Amino acid sequence: MERTENNRYDCIRLENQICFPLYACAKEVVRQYRKPLERLGLTYTQYVVMMVLWEFGGMTEGELGKRIFLDSGTLAPLLKRMEKQGYITRVRPETNERKLFVELTAEGEALKEQATGVPCEMEGALKLGQDELKQLKELLDKAVMGME
Repeated sequence: MERTENNRYDCIRLENQICFPLYACAKEVVRQYRKPLERLGLTYTQYVVMMVLWEFGGMTEGELGKRIFLDSGTLAPLLKRMEKQGYITRVRPETNERKLFVELTAEGEALKEQATGVPCEMEGALKLGQDELKQLKELLDKAVMGME
């Protein structure tokens, strides 16, 4: 399509971007998680880490980072804070001191029961029907998989 002076800049109009509504929606959803997660003493990103550990158990920092799309520079200080909170331990195995193994503590495992109420509190955060939410999740999963 040939660009005329009228549509030359359409490609950089905010209303024509997919990135902005994704950013704004994600930011607002994370903000809405703040209140239920405060009771658990977790930030949203810490909650994501805990969900992975509750589901899959202990793993290396690298494996954890791959699952939640965080690099070591972002993940390491987050895990350090979680260790100080008593939710996880970080251990370097003697067999491979370059790897850092992350495990839940008993306190971190016990937090799982309290966390089961968070999804219920978040129902209705997005004003979409169940079918729309399912479709949105499927599309976002597909987009994320295409980025790996």
